[in-house]
Amino acid sequence: MDTFNHTSIWQNCLRLIRENIEPQKFDTWFSPLRAVSFDKMTGTIVIEVPSDFHREYLEGAYLDLLKKVLKRVIGSNARLVYKVSPVRKAPALTFPAATAITPVNRTVSVNTYPTAGNPGPFVYPGLKRVQINPRLNPVYSFANLVEGECNKMGITAGTNISDAPGKTPFNPLFLFGGSGLGKTHLAQAIGIAIKEKYPDLVVLYVTGNEFKTQYMDAVNVRNKLTDFLAYYMKIDVLIVDDIQDLLGQGSQNAFFNVFNHLHKYDKQLVFTSDRAPVDLQNFEERLLTRLKWGLSVELQRPDYATRLKMLRERCFREGVQIDEEVLAFLAGRIKSNFRELEGALISLIARATLIHQSITVELAEQITQQIVGAQQQHITIDSVQKVVCDYFNITRDTLLSKCRKRQIVQARQIAMYMSRNLINCSLATIGAELGGKDHATVLHACTTVSDLMSTDKTFRQYVTDIENLLVPVR
Repeated sequence: MDTFNHTSIWQNCLRLIRENIEPQKFDTWFSPLRAVSFDKMTGTIVIEVPSDFHREYLEGAYLDLLKKVLKRVIGSNARLVYKVSPVRKAPALTFPAATAITPVNRTVSVNTYPTAGNPGPFVYPGLKRVQINPRLNPVYSFANLVEGECNKMGITAGTNISDAPGKTPFNPLFLFGGSGLGKTHLAQAIGIAIKEKYPDLVVLYVTGNEFKTQYMDAVNVRNKLTDFLAYYMKIDVLIVDDIQDLLGQGSQNAFFNVFNHLHKYDKQLVFTSDRAPVDLQNFEERLLTRLKWGLSVELQRPDYATRLKMLRERCFREGVQIDEEVLAFLAGRIKSNFRELEGALISLIARATLIHQSITVELAEQITQQIVGAQQQHITIDSVQKVVCDYFNITRDTLLSKCRKRQIVQARQIAMYMSRNLINCSLATIGAELGGKDHATVLHACTTVSDLMSTDKTFRQYVTDIENLLVPVR
């Protein structure tokens, strides 16, 4: 962290800001600000503000000016982080500056036909200038998407698509998985990234049910079906969420024609579903085959490390400092999906704020009971050992021995990994209970398990199965 030039950098920023706003407003909103630090590697400057209200006002009134000034002084990679120092004696809070901008499409011309009957052979359709709302939520960006083994392949494919939409083998991209695993977030992140790199491309996000409803409205209004198809054929990047809801022969036939037209002209297609293409029910075979043309990626339940990472990043975005012990508890208890985990964190913050209580493991326990129910059983190092031994069909003496057979070593390492992630105890305690190993051995075992989970699908299934036995998904 470079602490030498952050003051001069901020003074240069203030000089430019002073030239663009009224003196009184400058004295009120910018004179109290102080630069705390600057990181050359990331281009991040930390600015101390006197209150959270002050920060919120700057975000609402002067964010665009701040972005332009920082970009000019620091460079295109400039990032702003606020440090709020409360009046009362309490830890300072940090907030990242808002970076998202709601994407907007260019105006396009869409062919329209007269409403009074079919046009004759020499009647040309009219041209209507329309503004297609991309319907992208700027919060669902890649910057706010936590990457883990559960979604790494999808994120990699998504970033490749955003670099060259319609020009990769991943067209269409079909994302599938259970509820709350980030399908919508990833699909919208692709659209947002494309708009950032290619502002002239027309991007549209729509759900399968919305497409079906629009089709039904079009066929019930004379001569509007042609307008409906002409509208969709102007799209450069079409994102259809929950495509399993696209039921009905007519709507599927319309979508089939839209798909063929867009794919023929190398337009990018992204679909999400709660099930794999092969499991889609009541879909025409010719449409199913097209959904399988590109790349199908399953988003899986996040592992412990990814859940913990998500909690840390959300705390940073909310400007809240929560003890690592509490975050570890939440990550260990709620593991079915990101949505429940994020909901538990927000509920915990809100509850602590309303009742003016510190955020503790006990309070987190109360919140999680409302979401996933009471803990089925108290997890101990002994219970971890028993589940691991039963899973691999070995005795506890064998697990705790110095045997170096591959299966025994992996079972021992998984037991250490689970004990560290699911139980609030030290590495030294875990080592002592697992054959008298030192803390360095336990740490090495945890690292080894994490590495193997990212490269070995069979080993990852071992860990997932054992975790489900210890903490069943509710």
